[in-house]
Amino acid sequence: MSRSRLRFLLVFSGMILCTSTLLAQRPYIGYVYPAGGKQESTFQVRLGGQGLDEVNGVLVSGEGVQGKVVEYLRKLGPQETTLLNEQMAQLKKMPQDDSAAQDIISRIKRRLDEYVQRPASASISSLVIAEITVARDARPGTRELRLVTARGISNPLVFCIGQFPEYSRKPMKTSTFQVLGKEELALRKRPPEEVENRVSLPCTLNGQIASGEVNRYRFEARQGQKLVISTDARRLIPFIADAVPGWFQPVVTVFDAKGKELAFSDDYRFKPDPVLLLEVPSDGEYTMSIADSLYRGREDFVYRITIGQLPFLTSLFPLGRRNGSATEVQMKGWNLDGAELNLPAPDSGTGVRDVTACKDGIFSNAVPFAVDAMPECTEEEPNDDAEHAQRVNLPAIVNGRINRSDDRDVFELSAKAGDTIVAEVSARKLDSPLDSLLKITDANGKVLACNDDHPDAGAGVNTHHADSYLMIRLTADGKYFVHIGDTARSGGEEYGYRLRISAPQPDFALRVVPSSLAFRGKSGNSLNVYAIRKDGFDGVIKLNLRNAPDGFKAAAVNFPANQEMVRFGVKSELSDLSKPVDLVVEGRAKLNDQEIAHDAAPAEDRMQAFLWRHLVPAASLPAMVFDPNATPAPKRVFDPSKVEKKEGPGETKETAPPAGSSPANTKFTKQQVAARLKQLKSLFEEGLLTDAFYGDKVAECEAMK
Repeated sequence: MSRSRLRFLLVFSGMILCTSTLLAQRPYIGYVYPAGGKQESTFQVRLGGQGLDEVNGVLVSGEGVQGKVVEYLRKLGPQETTLLNEQMAQLKKMPQDDSAAQDIISRIKRRLDEYVQRPASASISSLVIAEITVARDARPGTRELRLVTARGISNPLVFCIGQFPEYSRKPMKTSTFQVLGKEELALRKRPPEEVENRVSLPCTLNGQIASGEVNRYRFEARQGQKLVISTDARRLIPFIADAVPGWFQPVVTVFDAKGKELAFSDDYRFKPDPVLLLEVPSDGEYTMSIADSLYRGREDFVYRITIGQLPFLTSLFPLGRRNGSATEVQMKGWNLDGAELNLPAPDSGTGVRDVTACKDGIFSNAVPFAVDAMPECTEEEPNDDAEHAQRVNLPAIVNGRINRSDDRDVFELSAKAGDTIVAEVSARKLDSPLDSLLKITDANGKVLACNDDHPDAGAGVNTHHADSYLMIRLTADGKYFVHIGDTARSGGEEYGYRLRISAPQPDFALRVVPSSLAFRGKSGNSLNVYAIRKDGFDGVIKLNLRNAPDGFKAAAVNFPANQEMVRFGVKSELSDLSKPVDLVVEGRAKLNDQEIAHDAAPAEDRMQAFLWRHLVPAASLPAMVFDPNATPAPKRVFDPSKVEKKEGPGETKETAPPAGSSPANTKFTKQQVAARLKQLKSLFEEGLLTDAFYGDKVAECEAMK
């Protein structure tokens, strides 16, 4: 492991305590199921998380998607289930035609059916049912979904808008903890009718994988159809902290009508989510199955699979262009005849953007496309060695391909003693499968510098930092050669790259954690801001709150060169805020006589497989303000008149103590009584207790004080 990579990991590890403090009171959601829906539809989703008390809103990024909370099913404790069983026993003695009693019985049964005393993951055991409405003109693709509570905004989850009919399997119940040696007790017992579903193409399939489970789908297809079977799993939930390798690893297999395996995939190039490109051999029925590669599973092993004869991009060339130009871009893939590539406008500015192909109103998968400001050229063969090296004038970005196995591309440049040269590859970050190997040699063939993988703190969910980077100070005038190839000596038309060769271009990028912020009325809160310094930039970065919304302010913070993270405080002068607003943290720095400025990208600090930490980007940084002294309006008001009347002055009707109740002479602490009253109040407001039962239990608690 390189020294810079180790230092970055140590800084992350050292910041765990700070980050935990920031997130201690923050609502958390670990999955949403289904993780998307079709245009022009309304449907319910189920979210699992923790810290979701008083949940009251749903935020979905972009236009055309609205959400609202339907129900909150918090995690119950054993004492609460005892109370519910007591209440149900009483209600069952009521006449069968008592509709109110039967309604409460059905609600209690549902809550008890959801109850798991020891869930596999307590952090996703509180449930929210939300209703999502997608407009007809909502643009297909990826959004972000968050929940809003009275005291905070949750982390975001990926939420997809599709274009095809959707099939969703019955939601899983909360998984139970697996005891070593008794794992079979936690396996899901799926009814036979739920093992296999029959579907019609094209469609999108939504499901969750339980421990040891395989989901199957049967469909009809015609000879010659070019089917695309594209899976989203890790893309939906990038990292599951307590899973190894750290995410759901789906395996997809297709069988013919006789059960013969036709195709199999457990990834797509370097991505864990599999894609199958299948040309149908004959008319008939086919079956597709999906399971985890290690047969793990629980409710946050969520997937979306889209199947059909759909446009699908496998590669672009070049992988980017110069800002202001209109370079022709070649696209390769499946079902692209007549498709149009939606590229960024020529004057859209620099950066990496997602592009898609559109055919007959159907959008393909999205792939990244870079727009830069530097002059560009295209690699020209033959250039496999120094003798045939392609001459380039600096600065330049070379658009090239390692287009066959064991291919090497070599570029010649002239430099003087004391010049500093940077060679940087952009390939993996642009979805190229190239695992680059980069080296610089002098005119005699001596290797001056070599690099395989370069750590990239801005890589987000990408766990293999496969792009190479070199910065070297030259000691003599003369010719130099930059060599690029694939580490595994692989190649092909999809192995594209953008190779920057230039003098250093000092710059920086910022990440801000967490990606949402909550304030008590007229108070402050803070964020962690990370700096990603480029090409040796060592200037001071001045942080500020850009275009601060009314009622928010922040003192400028200087980010010194010798730190990789600083705290940035924000204050609110508001007592409360009914609707979240977006904050933008900006960084400014002096570079020679020029000032450069960049907005900090919101991110979530996520852990992979117990150890590795990643900054996962988010779309926005919403903030809210709440009044800590505000008392929420009761969801249900207690009616004392429904409590059984006393028989005489100072006396009550003699009744046998209900099963599970405590003896009258048992002593309880004030804390125990307060906790009991809180449980009773919560169950009553959820509509799970009658006024009479609630009143009796409250009276028992009062007598215990």
